[in-house]
Amino acid sequence: MVGTLPGMTFAPLDRQSVSDQVFGRLRDAVLGGRYAAGDALPSERELARSFGVNRHAIREALRRLQQLGLVRVSQGGATRVLDWRATAGLDLAMALTQAGDVLPVPTLARDVMEMRVSIGADAARLCALRATPSARAAVAEAVEAYAAAVPDLAAMGVADLAVWRRIIEGSGNIAYLLAYNSLTSGDLAVGHVPPHLRAAELLDVAAHRRLASLIDTGDATGAERAARALLTPVVGSEQKAERR
Repeated sequence: MVGTLPGMTFAPLDRQSVSDQVFGRLRDAVLGGRYAAGDALPSERELARSFGVNRHAIREALRRLQQLGLVRVSQGGATRVLDWRATAGLDLAMALTQAGDVLPVPTLARDVMEMRVSIGADAARLCALRATPSARAAVAEAVEAYAAAVPDLAAMGVADLAVWRRIIEGSGNIAYLLAYNSLTSGDLAVGHVPPHLRAAELLDVAAHRRLASLIDTGDATGAERAARALLTPVVGSEQKAERR
């Protein structure tokens, strides 16, 4: 029998990974606007009855929703929906793309690429300022490994990610490193952008070598400008892809 709640209906779930299914349906209900910020979700008991599962599965799903910044769970009180635009982090976008879903934001792929430009440019600046001699050498070695992959765009794309990891590691900024890890996983990640959309960036071996040289000589301003110039064309390619 299908459980019912005021204003909503959920079909009972398969027994396999029930907490995942509850989580997915409640997540979609929140992101899709079935619940507005400030609304209270039904009680654990009501949700368990509606989904046809035990309360442990409901608690696990609510815990995951809270970790992503979608709800606030109060002990002994109501579970309130939050405004995800004010409370969620990048992990929400990446969790959704890994599941094959997307946020209700049509420009998300473009926005991720713009974030990559900002982080990459500042990381290059910081790398030029802070990197140790061994870290500078690691950047140069990664660039040469990338250059050796020419003209295989797919192989160059993989090698290019290693270049940016070395640059971000050299920046000494752990927040940038964690953001980089997010930006290189999931379907929205840089590594999943079709190589032809990154062709201008990937095939510009001279620009990569110039960037490595600027970092090696400690030219922070030059490294920032070079990195921004190298990364920005992908944003334009992503915008064109969205309009098709």
